[in-house]
Parts: sequence; C-alpha cells; structure tokens
Amino acid sequence: MHGTRILEEADRLMTVCNSCRYCEGLCAVFPAMEMRRAFSDGDLNYLANLCHGCGACYTDCQFSPPHQFNVNVPKVLAIARAESYAAYAWPAAFSGAFARNGLAISIIASLSVALFIFGFAAFNDRQVLFGVHTGPGSFYRLMPHNAMAALFGGVFLYAIVALAMGVRAFWRDIGEPIGMLAEPRPLWQAMKDATRLRYLDGGGVGCVNEDERPNDRRKIYHHFTFYGFALCFASTCVATLYHYLLAREAPYPWWDLPVALGTLGGIGLLIGPAGLLAERWKRDPDLVDRQRTGMDVAFIAMLFMTSLTGMALLLLRDTAAMGPLLALHLGVVFALFITMPSGKFVHGIYRYVALVRYAQERQHP
Repeated sequence: MHGTRILEEADRLMTVCNSCRYCEGLCAVFPAMEMRRAFSDGDLNYLANLCHGCGACYTDCQFSPPHQFNVNVPKVLAIARAESYAAYAWPAAFSGAFARNGLAISIIASLSVALFIFGFAAFNDRQVLFGVHTGPGSFYRLMPHNAMAALFGGVFLYAIVALAMGVRAFWRDIGEPIGMLAEPRPLWQAMKDATRLRYLDGGGVGCVNEDERPNDRRKIYHHFTFYGFALCFASTCVATLYHYLLAREAPYPWWDLPVALGTLGGIGLLIGPAGLLAERWKRDPDLVDRQRTGMDVAFIAMLFMTSLTGMALLLLRDTAAMGPLLALHLGVVFALFITMPSGKFVHGIYRYVALVRYAQERQHP
C-alpha cells in the first residue's frame, strides 16, 4: 500500500515497465527502475524526480493509451513529482496553498512588498520617490541600505533553510543516510548531467511535442533560464562583495562586472521563461499535469518579471521612473524568494539530488 493514489498508479506502471524494459536506453528512470523489484513511496518519488518529462517513453511504448494497460509514465510521474514537492516542503502548511493558487499568491506578494516600499518612501519624502537620483548610493535614497539588507537577507535565509529541510526529508525518504549526499564523485557526475540536461533529450532525439516530432527547444529554453538565473545570482554576489569589501555602493556603471553579469543573466531570463511558457502550451495534454499549471506558470512568470523589472530599472535608473521601478523590482524579487521553497523552483534541486542518487547507484550497483 502506498500513501497516495498516484503512487499506487506509479507502482503499477513501474511494474509493467520492469517486465518490458523496452525504454531502458531513453533516460535514467528506467535503469534506476530495473535496480528494484518492489517500490516504496520513497523509490517512486525518487523516480518521479529523476524523470525530465521528455515524453519519449510515451511515444515509444506499445502499451500507452488507448491500450488497456494505459501506460502513461510521463503524466503519472509528473503528478507524483508535483505531489512530492508538497510532501517534502517545509513548512508543510504553505505548500498546499501555493499549489492551488501559485500565480495569485506570487502576484499578491509582489505588489504587497512593492506598495510597502513605495509607501515607505512616499511617507518619508515624496521628492525622493519621484526625483532623479544618479551616482553611487542613489538606490538607497528610496530605502536605507540596512533596511533593505535586513528585509531581503531575512527572506533569503528563510528560503535557504526551508529548501535545506525539504532536501533533507527527500534524501532520507529515498533511503540514504544524509552523509552520503556529500560523496564527491556522484556530486560531480550529477553536476555534469544537470548542467547539460543530459536526460532532456528523449534518448538523443529531443522532447516530444504536440505533433510527436521531437526537438530540443525545451532543452534550449531550460539552458537560457538556468544560466540566466546563475548569472543574476553571481551578479548579486559580486555586488555584495563590492559593497562590503570595497565600500562601493550601487548602482554601478554599465561596464562594471555586477551590471555585465546581471545584464547577460537578465537577457537569459527573458528568453528562457518566455520560451518555456510558449512550449508548455504546445505540449500534448496527455504528457503533462494540467491540474497544477498554476504552480508551473507562477515560477516561470516570476522569473520573467524579475528580469523584466530589473532590465527596465537598468535602462531608466537615471530618470524619475527609478523610484517606482525599484519598488516594483524589489517586490518581485521578494515574492520570488518567499515562494521558492513551496513552488516549482524545488524541481531543479530535487532533480539534482535524484541524479546524485542515480550516480551513486551506478557507482555501487
């Protein structure tokens, strides 16, 4: 017996697939499945997060609908994967609400924080809010640096702690001591697999779409999104070092390293999320979990809005629009951080952890 109905169905499908094994060369899910004779809840959640949703097994399977066996591995594992986010989320109370109303919660959080910052500045000095400010430290005329650092440092710390607690619960549930998560060789192999999106290629031909002609568009847009986010995070880290080690205050010239990294990352976070949203609507409904569209769309939309408001702020920071745009950008960033542990962001982390587990199994069969 399993904890949920979808895990019961995943067990049935894995049992059928374990008898056939036709798809073992497509991705990591099926070789990992073949190492097991029976499946616990943790095993099934591990396999679900190991799945990249390329859809190749659905197209290749002789038992997929309308066959009476009704084998639809991508959709069932997509649902199980989404349910695993809630199962391992910390604190658990937040995950259910976000799964149902992800986009609405993200928008409300963004606007609430933006209005708070807007009101904070307007209450102190309306001229500061709508004035033209240039040079180092101009951002902090809207809100003092210490207040800004306390607000965003607190929400970032919450996101890190909540994500760490979720990863701990997931790793323990798939049957491994927490110390094994630090083995260097599996960590490195998983890093290579994750950064190349090795298993998002349908065994080498690409992802299956609505016309059943595989292509690599989803993989390309995932790369834009991942590396765009990484560059933006690097930009923030460099700017933090500038501020505390070199006593250089933002905003920085357009040729300086934080701005260069942030601009490249921002471009990636405009192209990637927009492409992912477009590809999502094109996918065959039989392959995806339509009931949780809100969670997926919320995360992609928040990444896009973070980049859009950031790029607008960069272009208009020497005008009277700087104050309102900075308030809006900070609100979107705050909402992105506060919703990270309960939203689709965790799929990248859990998938990486699943890849680490798979690398360990390959190393120690």
